[in-house]
Amino acid sequence: MKLLALDTTEESCSAALCIDDEMRWRFELAPRRHSELILPMMESLLAEAGISVRQLDALAFSRGPGSFTGIRIATGVAQGVALGADLPLVPVSTLAALAQAVLRQHGAIRVLSALDARMGEVYWAWCEYGEGVMEVTGSGEHVGPPASVIPGPADDAWGAGSGWSAYAEPLRQATGIAPSRILGEQAVHARDVASLGLAALAAGNTLAPEDALPVYIRDDVAAKPRQDGLLPS
Repeated sequence: MKLLALDTTEESCSAALCIDDEMRWRFELAPRRHSELILPMMESLLAEAGISVRQLDALAFSRGPGSFTGIRIATGVAQGVALGADLPLVPVSTLAALAQAVLRQHGAIRVLSALDARMGEVYWAWCEYGEGVMEVTGSGEHVGPPASVIPGPADDAWGAGSGWSAYAEPLRQATGIAPSRILGEQAVHARDVASLGLAALAAGNTLAPEDALPVYIRDDVAAKPRQDGLLPS
């Protein structure tokens, strides 16, 4: 199978190309440069492999939750390229992709993925090893204060993502995860989006470009003013 994946969830920007068992990628920490970098990354990977976008079987993209701007960029680019090349899309949970990175690097089988959602909240989900990849558990994806995170089995669990960097102590208190298993600097990477995308593609879980939408979880894009008219601190 041939699959191209992209991620622009937070400060990092990345693309990955998987052709059968071979994976190649581009990754850069580049805040506010996602729209400038992502298409050249994708084009360079295809050129390096000597194939065109029309030879792909599908495109995978990180569909959220995460930065509203980043998610919109990833979704818009994926939809545009897929429509032009008549390809199906595979939307991938950013929280599952974070967990997949911890599986790849540390062999983790249970991860509390958490992204900084600002305003004192985190996007979070428990992810567990399933059919060869990490999957969001039945409890689903959530947004809320770190103290609202539902604890899970902590003995073999890991914590990953910018939510841990911002709110390590309240998340640790809520989950009981050991400090040595907390990876607050772990970023979403397109190579893990690609791994999850390949599993979904093999299972036939693809969407038409117009049906592949971003997942925000939070309905409010900005903080609401207080009754005195001031924004909350």
